[in-house]
Amino acid sequence: MEIDIELYKTFYFVAKYKSITKAAEMLYISQPAVTMSIKKLEEQLEMTLFTRTKRGVILTNEGKVLYEYVKQAMESLKIGENRINNLKKLDTGNIRIGIGTTLTKYFLMKYLDKFHKLYPKININIDTSMTVDILKKLENGLVDIAIITTDKLDYKDFNIAYSRNIQDIFVASKEYYDIIGKKTSLDNLNNYPLLLQSPNTSTRNFLDNFSLKHGIRLNSSMELASFSLVLEFSKIGMGIGFISKDFVENEINKKELFEIKTVPEIPKRKILVLTKKEYLPSFSTSKLIEIIQKG
Repeated sequence: MEIDIELYKTFYFVAKYKSITKAAEMLYISQPAVTMSIKKLEEQLEMTLFTRTKRGVILTNEGKVLYEYVKQAMESLKIGENRINNLKKLDTGNIRIGIGTTLTKYFLMKYLDKFHKLYPKININIDTSMTVDILKKLENGLVDIAIITTDKLDYKDFNIAYSRNIQDIFVASKEYYDIIGKKTSLDNLNNYPLLLQSPNTSTRNFLDNFSLKHGIRLNSSMELASFSLVLEFSKIGMGIGFISKDFVENEINKKELFEIKTVPEIPKRKILVLTKKEYLPSFSTSKLIEIIQKG
């Protein structure tokens, strides 16, 4: 039996206020319309729901049984409406972000700072993993958005919500004056101690693929777990580091580090913000993406 939900809604208000007049006021419809709706519902259910009295209407025994269920349904719908309104106002919500530690510190942090000041009641969960793991979690719905660096764009299972170019470079402190300010071959870099991120990181994979494409295997003298360590060890002269120029502009401007240009030139990569194709982002997730896009 398929009965119009509006008939149940009218029944609920009449039963709640024990008055057709009051129900009509609450529903912004006429009293005859209320009476007609109750009559139609009774006909479809094949039972009498109200007894008419001089003081108004009272529920029959059958009407009381139905009212308990309709009351629960209407109150649940109201709770749902309030929940949705809170989400729209960003008074509540949760965002799960899959991202590496480097991008968290040097890219995402400023956007999260702005977002949190605007919407302090939104919970943010950050899952720092390898790129391959982040993409698996996005595919399986374990994170709402994935933020990665990549030189690929063949992400057919995901929507690209944001894209920005970044430039990777080799850097060194002033101790390596003999190579600073000159263009050098990739092969020549093997004559110096190289500070590279650990294998299987997105940055290391990118560099290895690029150098091997040109017939060169770069040998690291020290493999470090994070971008931050490569940065700090490069600053104290431990070797030549490979890092993203966008994230060390301050150190370059202060002449704590110097760029080493290579032949061939290192191609640009991208920072991507990805969402799952069949997934509709929540209001809070959409707002964070909007802030990133405007940033």
